[in-house]
Amino acid sequence: MANTATERDDGQHAHDHSAHDHSQHKAEEPNCCGGGTGNVALAASSNAKGRSFQVNGLDCAEEVSILTKVVGPKLGGVEHLAFDVINGRMTVLDSAGLISDDQIVKLVATTGMSARPWNAENASVDQAAHLSKQKKFTFLSGGFWAAGFGWHIVETGMGGALGLFAGHGEAAMPIPEISLFALAIIFGVWLVAPKAWSSARRMSPDMNLLMLVAVAGAIVLGEYFEAATVAFFFSLSLYLESWSVGRARNAVSALLDLAPPTARVVKEDGSEADVPAAEVTVGTHFIVRGGDRIALDGEVVDGAGAVDQAPITGESALVPKEAGDDVYAGTINGEGTLTVRATKAATDSVLSKIIRMVGDAHSRRAEVEQWVTKFARVYTPIVMILAVVIAVLPPLLLGGAWNYWFYNALVLLVIACPCALVISTPVSIVAALTASARAGVLIKGGAYIEAPGRTKAIALDKTGTITMGEPEVAALYPLNGATEADLLALAGALEARSSHPLARAILGKAERDGIAVKAAEDTRTVPGRGLEGNMNGKSVWLGSDRFAVEKGFGDDIPSDIRDRIEEAGSTLVAVGNESGVTGILELRDRIRPDAKRIVAQLHALGVTKIIMLTGDNARTARAVAAEVGIDEVRAELLPEDKVTAIEELVAQYDMVAMIGDGVNDAPAMARAHYGIAMGAVGSDAAIETADIALMTDDIGKVPWLIVHSRKTMSIIHQNIGISLATKALFVGLTAFGMATMWGAIAADVGVSLVVVANALRLLNGNDRRSAPTRNAPLAQEA
Repeated sequence: MANTATERDDGQHAHDHSAHDHSQHKAEEPNCCGGGTGNVALAASSNAKGRSFQVNGLDCAEEVSILTKVVGPKLGGVEHLAFDVINGRMTVLDSAGLISDDQIVKLVATTGMSARPWNAENASVDQAAHLSKQKKFTFLSGGFWAAGFGWHIVETGMGGALGLFAGHGEAAMPIPEISLFALAIIFGVWLVAPKAWSSARRMSPDMNLLMLVAVAGAIVLGEYFEAATVAFFFSLSLYLESWSVGRARNAVSALLDLAPPTARVVKEDGSEADVPAAEVTVGTHFIVRGGDRIALDGEVVDGAGAVDQAPITGESALVPKEAGDDVYAGTINGEGTLTVRATKAATDSVLSKIIRMVGDAHSRRAEVEQWVTKFARVYTPIVMILAVVIAVLPPLLLGGAWNYWFYNALVLLVIACPCALVISTPVSIVAALTASARAGVLIKGGAYIEAPGRTKAIALDKTGTITMGEPEVAALYPLNGATEADLLALAGALEARSSHPLARAILGKAERDGIAVKAAEDTRTVPGRGLEGNMNGKSVWLGSDRFAVEKGFGDDIPSDIRDRIEEAGSTLVAVGNESGVTGILELRDRIRPDAKRIVAQLHALGVTKIIMLTGDNARTARAVAAEVGIDEVRAELLPEDKVTAIEELVAQYDMVAMIGDGVNDAPAMARAHYGIAMGAVGSDAAIETADIALMTDDIGKVPWLIVHSRKTMSIIHQNIGISLATKALFVGLTAFGMATMWGAIAADVGVSLVVVANALRLLNGNDRRSAPTRNAPLAQEA
């Protein structure tokens, strides 16, 4: 846990040693478990400490369930395993019992999958090879299936082809045709059979066993065409599943391509050379020409230009850069030539952090995703039992034909295949996470994709959120015989070592006025109050009017000055020494031009309560809130008061968000259902702290986030509905004896294609600048 400095937004500097503790909140956050197999973390191994393995064939929660049941018991429990499905990675946590890598590899092999110790460089190669193998076997199965179908057409004509769909009836299928369909069956189940056998040995039915039983049953009935069709289409559906996971993985990997692989480094003798970015050390100078992508995070030391930061922040306008400004890997220098000093290694850049976090984000699974996994795991064995009942009871009790009811039981098994249902959510979640990252909104997991769409209350800070966060000294009021120069010199002396926005405003004013500032001695922060120090042997202080009252100098502040400052919505900063108040500074932070419109958008989106939590004085806070349309103001709050306010909101509303800078408001963000950090592009701590990080300080991304969340959940619900409706239709057809095995599996594959295509629409994102109006239907916005 890192110490995070908290500074009040009213000039009262406070330090709160807190961190974003997820264990203290998120009561509604779903447990990240492996779909009902115990407390298994679907966490990326970059976060989970232990030994990682590349598992070929690990494509969805179905395989996670298999691995937890086979490997988990050997480790002392499934809680010692973690999974990263998108990257096909399994991690044996350090908490596990003693077991060698070879033993783990052998255990995985018994499931029909293969494993080897994790190697990041080889992982993508292994994944590509696995997908290639699936593609080869699927195409071979499809090729022989088509050849068998073609043979039948040539022999019997199109009328005979229609007869093939209805079964051969009394006529025997020719041996060449049987052989072609047999080859289609063999290639179709080649990769499925080991998993199905493992499932049968464990007496734990899954969709692999379910399909293999259906294929075997069709062969027993002599329905070779049906068996081949089921085998081919099931193989195709598994290939589609792997392809869709790979597509989502590639979308994340595409972020990595934003940063060029080399940097043009300036050597000690002044010459230049292209060096791999991974080899560039901190402190090295490199050149960025106009039109080039920036290879590393750094600070401009020479030159001027305008940088396109959209790949990181999602903002469309070019950002001017000159000496002293920060630049980020993956952004584009639009004009001019910059000399940049590398401040971070390639692996530590903001872009690298975003890539890792997006890649790992699916570890926190959305509630709907867990529901789908659990549902699929429960209903599959139920359907298998129901199929046995259908195959046995009607012939025994009603004298029905064994072949007829056995066939209908097989059709039911095929219908139960949960492929489309299982892949409907994870692909949607990863696509949504990737799209949001492209828009400059970093979401930490599936659980937080779902939350914004259900937000009912938002608490936000004032400075840097509703206001620009760049205050300026609007007026000086010297008192007790002091001059403006005396006042600025004293205030500057106390703020000389601070980077707080108010401190920068005071120091900037002193510099413009030509006031020489000498830092005060022994300065210290008084939590929730202000600053104290020593200057020329005297005790000096700076803070709010409340701090002045505690010092015993509250009456020194003229009431007319206090009223004038508060009515203007400005911030009052009192400066004094051990004798009294030297003077008053009026600091004004401009309200964001679009703040009122954004608050109206949030209300239109169904956010019923927007509350400002600020340490500023009440009159100033109310003035700002009234101007932008905020519902409620709680002012003059200490950090612990903000926490109390959030706890009250959490008790009242189903979903509460806290918007702050990710560091200063960490305790309050920790108590909300989810926290949103503003302006995270320049702050590693902000990226680490919040559940959602806005890479810029643009609060306009919050309405976009809510719309994006609702669009994502809408697509997931559409996919679930389509999948279940299709299955319900074929269950009904089966009850009337109208369904066929090939029809059921073809429908399931068709639905798989539909849900994958629907989910991948999220990769396109939506218009970051679009904003709902109060009259616009939310469905259209979503």
